[in-house]
Amino acid sequence: MASPMIYVSFPGTAREAFGFYEGIFGGKLSLFTNKEFNNTDGPPDAIAHGELQGVVSIAGSDTSPGGKSVRFEGLMLSLLGTAEPKDLHEWFDQLADGGRVEDPLAPKPWGASDGQVIDRFGLHWLIGYEPAS
Repeated sequence: MASPMIYVSFPGTAREAFGFYEGIFGGKLSLFTNKEFNNTDGPPDAIAHGELQGVVSIAGSDTSPGGKSVRFEGLMLSLLGTAEPKDLHEWFDQLADGGRVEDPLAPKPWGASDGQVIDRFGLHWLIGYEPAS
């Protein structure tokens, strides 16, 4: 069974956001414009559907005029233990570029390391790992 994939409605920044995430996480990126999908509810070059498939998978599109775009409250995208600590620290730092660190990625009193960052596109990430055994 496939797991859920986040689908983000971007406020006209989908192309930039997907390029940003591809640069951090790698993977296979597919972008399709309104023109390619014969959509007329937005600019022809707006992203009608985009998908990054890889170690981190994200899908989304640009919002239609007047549509609602991404806004997170009480929701984080968890990357706990999804990669080696070195990679997780690199991802954290890259996501923080132009974004906001809510809690530095560092050892916590319970023994694990984790942190939170809101990236420049408004996605809230929880990144961390357990200590090596």
